[in-house]
Amino acid sequence: MENKEQKKSGLNNDKVKRRGSLKLFYAVCIIVVIFIATVMYRNSEKPSGINLGRLDTNVKGATFIKTNQALIEQASKNWLPNDLFWPTIFLDNIPNFQIGELEAIRYNIRVLRDNLSRTRTTDKIDPLADRAFNALSNDLRKWWMPSAESKLRLADKLLGDYYKNVLTGKSNFYPRFDNLIQLLEQYASLMGGVNTKLINASRDVRRFMIMSKDIKDIEQNRKIKNMDVPWSKIDDNFYYAEGVAYVLYESFKAIKIDFKDIIKSNNATTLVNNITNELGSCNFEPLVILNGDTDSIFANHCLNLSSIFNDARQKINSLISILKQG
Repeated sequence: MENKEQKKSGLNNDKVKRRGSLKLFYAVCIIVVIFIATVMYRNSEKPSGINLGRLDTNVKGATFIKTNQALIEQASKNWLPNDLFWPTIFLDNIPNFQIGELEAIRYNIRVLRDNLSRTRTTDKIDPLADRAFNALSNDLRKWWMPSAESKLRLADKLLGDYYKNVLTGKSNFYPRFDNLIQLLEQYASLMGGVNTKLINASRDVRRFMIMSKDIKDIEQNRKIKNMDVPWSKIDDNFYYAEGVAYVLYESFKAIKIDFKDIIKSNNATTLVNNITNELGSCNFEPLVILNGDTDSIFANHCLNLSSIFNDARQKINSLISILKQG
């Protein structure tokens, strides 16, 4: 009897141990799931708008310089395209958004270096603006030696130093109409490429044409290459475009302040406001990026974004024409 009771007691103890192990396993799984969900959610949030506080609007270029500095600082705090660690390595929406951000910031700083900081293109390039642009030209996916984050922080510091020099007169910012035209033309060029991505990648395995010169093809002098855009890349193009639109939206807010005299003298205030509003409208967040046909009941978010994006680009081209006519 005692042996039977001991065996029964041993079996009960084993069951209790197994139940305890299962409970511990389930508890660990729940904690891991909650951790992953929290980390992924926190890192999937788009950046909030830029708030510069009070700036001296009498300082030429103050808003434009500080806006770009704030955008760079914002990106550097949680740069994801070079992430190697679990679980954020599996994110792709916000990393593509940040790649779009950086691309548009590069356009801003290049025009700052080549045009806005100089009286003429033959003048000496401002060393701080030049170094800031070079820092932003680093490989955005590098994890170290040097990391993308360290280069972003360096660009942030250099722009801050450039701003201080503008305040003291050691550096310059020229908000002239020709410089504004140059900046807008760069925007139109960037947006044209982004819009082409949105349109041509709007269906699975849609083919789009890339034209390139071919010396061997004497008659047509061009070579057509076909590229397939898989369905998995559709959302990448969408978020990349949203990242570009976000930076351009913040940039136009700065342009309205720093170039207000030029805009007002050309009766373009309403047009600039419309451009800014349309760029702001590009920031929408579908639960799922759908890729429906134009006659389907399902949305095609790339084409929806493209229509808003392209309207803003056409208005920018109209603004360029107005400025050129004087």
